[in-house]
Amino acid sequence: MIKELKNLIGFLTVIPVGMSEDCLSDASRYMYLFPVIGALIGLLAGLLAFLLSYFLPNLIVGALSCGFLLLLTGLHHTDGLLDFGDGLMCHGSPERKIKVMHDVQTGTGGFMLGLITILTTALCISQLNSKIIIQSFIVAETSAKLAMVTLARIGRSAHEGMNTYFINAMHGDNKNLKFTIASGFSFIVGFLLLRIPGLLTI
Repeated sequence: MIKELKNLIGFLTVIPVGMSEDCLSDASRYMYLFPVIGALIGLLAGLLAFLLSYFLPNLIVGALSCGFLLLLTGLHHTDGLLDFGDGLMCHGSPERKIKVMHDVQTGTGGFMLGLITILTTALCISQLNSKIIIQSFIVAETSAKLAMVTLARIGRSAHEGMNTYFINAMHGDNKNLKFTIASGFSFIVGFLLLRIPGLLTI
């Protein structure tokens, strides 16, 4: 299980844990543990934000901790967000939208969506009370990873790709048990750290 956890951490972050060749296979089979890794990511980013809040202005804390979070996760989700923005701005059939999203060049739609999302995130972080900033990061990242699990559980693959591994895993054996574990862990974390606001966030 140690190898699988290392592969999960290596897949979701840039932490050099030494991934094995079957990283993608392990990441998809144990996708229901994504919220656990999300809690770890949130803890690291939250600790940084908490420390910075003692000697830097709130806006700088928001910008730096948001940047750290993006770097820690390897900008993987940001890349997908930019592609999604390009797809939203594209007119035409679903096939054309997918083709545009696969283009290596980032268009205006992707750039603007990424800019708005990152600025909004940084501003929201800057408004957090330092007393709950670590808890907030943990709950937010746990919730983000649960969203990925949920989409894999209820969604369908628009086309064959890396997503197919995860969707197949969450539609295969013990699919309901896996989703229950992911959801249960996330709701427990949310309630223990932030009580009702934490539950609502999840």
